[in-house]
Amino acid sequence: MARCAWLCSLLLALLAARAEARQAAEAAVAKPRFKTTRAQQSRPRVRGARERRLADIRALFARAGLDYPPAQVLMRIFKSEDKLELWVRKARSRDFVHLKDYAICARSGELGPKRKRHDGQVPEGFYTITAYNSASSFLLAMLVSYPNRSDLVRKHGRDPGGAICIHGDCVTIGCVPLTDRWIEELYVICLDSKTWSGQPNLVHIFPARLHGESWDKLVNEHAAEPALLDFWKELKAGYDLFEQTRRQPRIWFTGRGAYRFRAR
Repeated sequence: MARCAWLCSLLLALLAARAEARQAAEAAVAKPRFKTTRAQQSRPRVRGARERRLADIRALFARAGLDYPPAQVLMRIFKSEDKLELWVRKARSRDFVHLKDYAICARSGELGPKRKRHDGQVPEGFYTITAYNSASSFLLAMLVSYPNRSDLVRKHGRDPGGAICIHGDCVTIGCVPLTDRWIEELYVICLDSKTWSGQPNLVHIFPARLHGESWDKLVNEHAAEPALLDFWKELKAGYDLFEQTRRQPRIWFTGRGAYRFRAR
């Protein structure tokens, strides 16, 4: 009887130890990775941004259970809401996850695409980030790939303009400004992602949300502008694909500069 009790106790102890080891292993696997890069570390503004913002970035990704840096960043901008949505994609996944929203703190121009230099317009369409300026007049700036092929075909006159950025300092003539606090955070996330994975960071810019009441409002308020509505319908096709799949659609352009999309 005593031997049986001893064996039972031993078995229970072994099972408990195995369960604890399994839980520890699962916790180790589930714990998000957090590794920063040293991109632009010699630049004082970037070095300062890392010192001030990395703790917040770590907490942001830990709460979402996501590794850092992400494999890719997507920023969706809604001009009528003055909002920039941050989406990120994990390694070995094509799906983006919505992580955070940032307030756009100043506005210029009207709803509608940019077609020429000095029109004050923020572009609308599908773009990437092509450069990271750590010595910008607006603290930190990320260059948007405007004009793309569609913009070049559809420009008014000879010069479609350029130098469209997401930047700090909360002032703008055709760009997308954030406060300095938030551009430091966003810039570091985007820079680390591009450096770590080599994947371009994506930017989708819309006049508003292209579904539901927001879309109905655009259609009603711009009913007398059929060319503008036709352009927004082009963008809506890509917008809808992302809403359905959470994946960046395949994008190409017709000879007349019209957008075309296909799901991945």
